[in-house]
Amino acid sequence: MKPIRSMTTFALVLLSVAACNRGAAVPASPPRFTLDRACSVAIAADARRDSEISKLQRDLSERRASARAAEQLGYRFIALARLSNDPGYYTMAEQAAACVASIAPGEPAALLLRGHALHQMHRFGEAEAIARQLVKTREFVLDFGLLGDSLMEQGKVAEAAEAYQKMIDLKPFYQSYTRASHLRWLTGDLSGAIRMMHRAVESASPRDREAVAWAYSRLAIYELQRGRLTEALRMTDASLQYVPDYAAALLARGRIQLAQNQNASAVESLKHAATLNPLPEYQWAFADALRLVNRTGEAASIEQQLVRDGVSEDPRTVALYLSTRREEADKAMDLAKRELERRSDVFTLDALAWSLVRAGEVREASTLIDRALAEGTDDGRLFLHAAVIAAADGRPRDAARWERKARRHRFTLLPSELGVLRTGIVLPPLHEVSR
Repeated sequence: MKPIRSMTTFALVLLSVAACNRGAAVPASPPRFTLDRACSVAIAADARRDSEISKLQRDLSERRASARAAEQLGYRFIALARLSNDPGYYTMAEQAAACVASIAPGEPAALLLRGHALHQMHRFGEAEAIARQLVKTREFVLDFGLLGDSLMEQGKVAEAAEAYQKMIDLKPFYQSYTRASHLRWLTGDLSGAIRMMHRAVESASPRDREAVAWAYSRLAIYELQRGRLTEALRMTDASLQYVPDYAAALLARGRIQLAQNQNASAVESLKHAATLNPLPEYQWAFADALRLVNRTGEAASIEQQLVRDGVSEDPRTVALYLSTRREEADKAMDLAKRELERRSDVFTLDALAWSLVRAGEVREASTLIDRALAEGTDDGRLFLHAAVIAAADGRPRDAARWERKARRHRFTLLPSELGVLRTGIVLPPLHEVSR
């Protein structure tokens, strides 16, 4: 997450948020004020050679800035966290939100900024409480975005859909289109997800290059899912044109190259991605690619780092990794259970179900995987886990059905998961399944 970093997850907090708040009652040129501690912390943060952050910090330190400048600084920190893959800047964004509140007490912009920072730090319940407070007092499009994002991570998909629909009704633009895309993907409408993401690209500000790069990287994964590998690669190229060395696009490119059996090229792409963003998701893909080219010593070193550091950074992916490798079953189960205390979305339910079946807790695993599949998510990993669990639970027809679905989505599976698909689903003879 270091603090928890947002991955699978979906929040898209952009610098345009501050611009959207211009209707709020924040004075453009307030009188001089005494900086409180939060402002001082935000001013002292390393700007990483970001000229806009440096300018905003300088203005605040010279007491010439408004609450608006502190708000803009907070969103710059969020953007920098996403680009640098340094979650410490989400904490700085939270400090900037406190700075806004100290300059303009009661200003909703401070709450919204803090809510986005909390969401990125995976404090979803707190972010939801802030969003609900905001939507009670005003109809601002991004308040509903924060509410939907926080609900989605907690598995409250129907409520999240209502919030996202409100966004679309209020303002059809990049932020609402990306959320509509994710919702459609999550509920099994891949074609609809692709259409919405293309609308997001068309509506994005060309000045917000990271936003466009992110959208193209998601399109690459969507195209990979439907087996259009050439088109998927084209989407990664488009993403990297907007932000060279964009980790998400490099990860997508490496996974596409694995699907094309271009293992040496995949190693290079995934090495670059994992160097830029050493999260477990990236390291797992890189280690799998290294094993395909017989660089097992390097792979083992990456895997050790994945388990050692990933517990704090992304426990859900560590649980999935350990369960896939059939290692440390108790640890995987504990990590997934602790993650479920904070978020009960489809993928956390799946992670716990997968760790439970690997530990021999088949009945509980069956209950959880049924809940994970209930939204209709079209995902190869979900289907793979469902097949193994159904086979272990003595439901051969279900196991065969989920195995067929997993095979149709084989391009999205990592090499170690493909190994499970080849050898890890124990089915009775075919004639028994077909009865």
